Amino acid sequence: MNSLFNASSIDAGLAPLATAAAEAGSDVGSPLANIAIFLVFVGVTLFFVIRASKNTSTAADYYAGGRSFSGTQNGTAIAGDYLSAASFLGIVGAIAIYGYDGFLYSIGFLVAWLIALLLVAELMRNTGKFTMADVLSFRLRQQPVRIAAAISTLAVCLFYLLAQMAGAGALVALLLGIDSGIGQSLIIAVVGSLMIFYVFIGGMKGTTWVQIIKATLLIAGSAVMTIWVLALYGFNFSELLGAAVDNTGEEALLEPGLQYGADLFTKLDFMSLGIALVLGTAALPHVLIRFYTVPTAKDARKSVVVAIALIGAFYLFTLVLGYGAAALLDTETILAAPGGQNSAAPLLAYELGGTFLLGFIAAVAFATILAVVAGLTITASASFAHDVYAQVIKKGKIDSAGEVKAAKMTVIVVGILAILGGIGAQGQNVAFLVALAFAVAASANLPTILYSLFWKRFTTRGALWSMYGGLGSALLLIAFSPVVWGRDTSFFPEIDLALYPLTNPGLVSIPLAFLLGWIGSLTSKVSEDPAKQAEMEIRSLTGVGAEKAAEH
Repeated sequence: MNSLFNASSIDAGLAPLATAAAEAGSDVGSPLANIAIFLVFVGVTLFFVIRASKNTSTAADYYAGGRSFSGTQNGTAIAGDYLSAASFLGIVGAIAIYGYDGFLYSIGFLVAWLIALLLVAELMRNTGKFTMADVLSFRLRQQPVRIAAAISTLAVCLFYLLAQMAGAGALVALLLGIDSGIGQSLIIAVVGSLMIFYVFIGGMKGTTWVQIIKATLLIAGSAVMTIWVLALYGFNFSELLGAAVDNTGEEALLEPGLQYGADLFTKLDFMSLGIALVLGTAALPHVLIRFYTVPTAKDARKSVVVAIALIGAFYLFTLVLGYGAAALLDTETILAAPGGQNSAAPLLAYELGGTFLLGFIAAVAFATILAVVAGLTITASASFAHDVYAQVIKKGKIDSAGEVKAAKMTVIVVGILAILGGIGAQGQNVAFLVALAFAVAASANLPTILYSLFWKRFTTRGALWSMYGGLGSALLLIAFSPVVWGRDTSFFPEIDLALYPLTNPGLVSIPLAFLLGWIGSLTSKVSEDPAKQAEMEIRSLTGVGAEKAAEH
């Protein structure tokens, strides 16, 4: 678990770029070359964002891109939303060091999409309008459920944003050769301002194009490196595996058990991690909101299929790149870097293509962060403006223009909070933030979504107990886990206040959230409207009435 969420820690994941430069000489990753590649990406994305802004006037335009994206386009954008810098830097490093066990991360991330495809994508698209709360509150009491869903959504988005903003500042500071804390803080402010501009001006349309470009760059860059590595071994994967074993002297690299051995807590940790990844992914709010950007439920299904294909191909690339790093680099060199195993991918890039490829990988990593940040910001904006302001505060008595205005104001507030949080998180181990985001999504969101869609006896009390119980238990277990206390990789390594022995709360908080939703519903004395339940069931399965609901 530590290895994955250290990989997910963007600061840790980006440190290897500096390490590569330090080890190979000052000419590596020339700031001029790096910033040129970075500016090209910014220029291209700004063009699409400004172009998209011309057609962003209604709430449907701002939140859902006017539902104008095809399944293929949206699937590519979902891949862009999902494939983070941690996927590239962290998983390649995990495979390079742990071999088979490292690849289990890729499998976990990919399998999670089957849950989204089979249980969530089409039904969410048919039932909702703009946000996850539309589905959860469809047949329940609007005000308390929307508030709970908004709190859960904002919690996930906030913790992701803190990690991503801190990482963006570290990366761009590296590209510009800036070392001081004040300089990095200034860069975080500039990056945050750029992100606010993207979302404020372009809405979901602009954000989607940023994600499509980023996904294309990331997958293309990984493909080039993969082909390059395979070419060195005559496109014979067996030769590559043999070279990795010979170079590392570790035969267990090809067998399970190198990382997850016989220790009981280690096995429980991996089980907890797997549950959180597989179930949490299907309930991430910035992924769920993408299902509303397509015109039909058929396109929503196609989006997930395309996303699975692209994400699956990417994770196959990580298998080649991970073993390629093991074959071409010294394990000691990788582990000695400040970023530890996360240094494998950028060191491999420099080994293969020198300054230019390292610069390209740095630009791709920044593109990855910027796309994810934009997606998180539009999600947080939609959650507050649509669910809290429009539906709870204004009780639905607000026109489309007023809702969009509230959403844009929210973007500015969320952006400022992200900038301040990113500055505060500099130099810290932000792994627990990412762990918490997955734990909250898996614990608070998915049980409530599944109960709402599939259980007729589900009640408002069950929804509130499930969401608040899942959120609270995840927060509490993370707060008293080794992620925060007592280990070298912890947020507070000097103090050991860890009461919960595992580094992921999923093994406890997810079943607890399901249990609380069940108990809360069975003990509720207030039954929900059977007509609304029947309407939700028909709409979720057939899509009848979904387009009318989507009009705003």
